[in-house]
Amino acid sequence: MTIELTRPTTDLFDSWAAAVTEFDGAHIDGGGYDAGMVPDRAACEGFIAKAALYADAAAELPDGHVSCDFFWITAAGEVVGFIAFRRELNDHLRQFGGHIGYAVRPSRRREGIAKDALSLVLDTARAHGLDRVMLTCDDDNPGSFRTIEGAGGVLQDTIDATEQDHPQLRRYWITL
Repeated sequence: MTIELTRPTTDLFDSWAAAVTEFDGAHIDGGGYDAGMVPDRAACEGFIAKAALYADAAAELPDGHVSCDFFWITAAGEVVGFIAFRRELNDHLRQFGGHIGYAVRPSRRREGIAKDALSLVLDTARAHGLDRVMLTCDDDNPGSFRTIEGAGGVLQDTIDATEQDHPQLRRYWITL
């Protein structure tokens, strides 16, 4: 299976809506969406506008936000996940979020999609001149921490992140 990182587009609305629906209102790491978002056409169009704004390095973003490339992970024209590359870290991201966040739709997990998407987004980070990136994941998510470690992630530490609704959070660095 070949995956691609696709810029958000209404051409994939039906597949995007189906993917978001699978998360049943939960937060989607790397998706750029608020928990509980209804995946309708207005939400899709709003997110596409947000993705274009955040991709513009010269754009004025809300306080606490950084430039970011949002991608839909696609396979054969189907949205199978989400991945975001934040071009810099602010204090919050350095503590809890990192440069990259991702999620694979539940029905497509355990197929190597996250591994392949992470590899592609690491190429994007290199192209932006970064020499290392930070990623975080829940301590109780072995699929995610194995993906990060498989990409060369070195564990910095595990922190208490209950204030962010994560009991324990692993923080990793990948040298590019």
